[in-house]
Amino acid sequence: MSQTDTSDAGLPSLRNHLVHAPWPYARLDVPALRAAGHRPHPVRQFVLKTRSRCNLACTYCYVYEMADQGWRGQPAAMSRATAARAAARIAEHAAAHDLARIDLVLHGGEPLLTAPAELAAPVEAVRAALARTSPRTRVTATVQTNGTLLTRGRLGALAAAGIRVGVSLDGGLPAHNTRRVDRTGRPGFAAAARGLRLLARHPESYAGVLCVVDLAQDPVETYESLLAFAPPVIGLLLPLANWNTPPPGHDPPRTPYADWLVAVFERWWHEAELRTRIRIFEEIIALLLGLPAATETLGLAPAATAVIETDGGIEQADSLKSAYEGAAATGMTVESHGFDAFLDHPGLVARQLGREALADGCRACELVEVCGGGHYPHRYRAGEGFRRPSVYCADLQVLIRHVASALHRAAARPAPPERPGPRPAPRQPDAPPGRRRPEPAPAPGEPRATGPATGPSTGLPGPSPAGRAPRRTAAS
Repeated sequence: MSQTDTSDAGLPSLRNHLVHAPWPYARLDVPALRAAGHRPHPVRQFVLKTRSRCNLACTYCYVYEMADQGWRGQPAAMSRATAARAAARIAEHAAAHDLARIDLVLHGGEPLLTAPAELAAPVEAVRAALARTSPRTRVTATVQTNGTLLTRGRLGALAAAGIRVGVSLDGGLPAHNTRRVDRTGRPGFAAAARGLRLLARHPESYAGVLCVVDLAQDPVETYESLLAFAPPVIGLLLPLANWNTPPPGHDPPRTPYADWLVAVFERWWHEAELRTRIRIFEEIIALLLGLPAATETLGLAPAATAVIETDGGIEQADSLKSAYEGAAATGMTVESHGFDAFLDHPGLVARQLGREALADGCRACELVEVCGGGHYPHRYRAGEGFRRPSVYCADLQVLIRHVASALHRAAARPAPPERPGPRPAPRQPDAPPGRRRPEPAPAPGEPRATGPATGPSTGLPGPSPAGRAPRRTAAS
């Protein structure tokens, strides 16, 4: 086992990890991996926690309501000095690895608690630092918000800086959002809906909506109600859960989360016109076709996300906060460490190993290259760590096989006769009729993966000979 940070600041973090997660912290020998030729993948997504507090108190929030309470010791806001130091470290990393692009996500807490005039300052600091040390590196930037504080002034400030907006919501109706309340218990939906209607009038600034699956709500109603806000992308997220804290309704061999998602997939897949993209379905389709994944939640591509807290601490993806106190901690800061040091942290190394990091049963599974063992936090069990199958394993199997069957049926349908005239440009592989699949990018707020997928899984459909997916029709 190896831990690169041996400073006094890092030792408490290491001891804590050894107790809670022997895999990877006690069992992963990073120097031996490097000596054997395993090379790290650079960080490409940087999540800037510009605010550590929120104006809502959602009852399921992984930051405030789950295992890790580290937010209590964080400054309420990231200082200009910390943002400048983070920007210098990001630019240093981009230059060292000749990165063509990095993704910045302004996150919290609630990042829109910042005054409009200051909202874009961290992004502009990164751009200025890159201009000095890595001018070829392109920046994409989003802010992930609960939407309640979106105003014309804030949206204008973000748009002027080229920062797109992603909104978290639990559905498009008040009944879907009863758990999204402020600290006095007052609902936040009305304010979020106002913000979303404003955002929908500015599609160039609209990154999409993230929605956590809620078994208590009708899946098709949830999906169709979100369409009222015209999201370009919907990210349907499985609740953060693990083997010690299973998700609501977890009762194997039943697969309630697959059933919920399949109902949405059927409605989305059979629609004659694409009304929005749905990230989890696009990712499964892409992986079935041997294309790269864009996020860490599926597939075997290596993780590539670093989080910078308001105090300048460098942390792993903060979805780990659902596992145990300090699960995302590294003991590193932007003041004392560059991101190359972070690349040798066992927690990140484990998330860049692909198949080698998985449980034996996962490595032998025919779905492994699509499922990827499931989202890393979902594999956790106290005293063992992160080398178990996902707590959603059964649900993922059912969902992936259902999507694969839909592709098989579509591929088996005869192609419509070609009409005379110019041949249209081929669609990209997972695009429904009339839409092209854009360059892969994570949904706002989702951790980014990097590197190519390893190919279609055994026994599942691969790319069509022309490199195109079967045409999707209402009858498929």
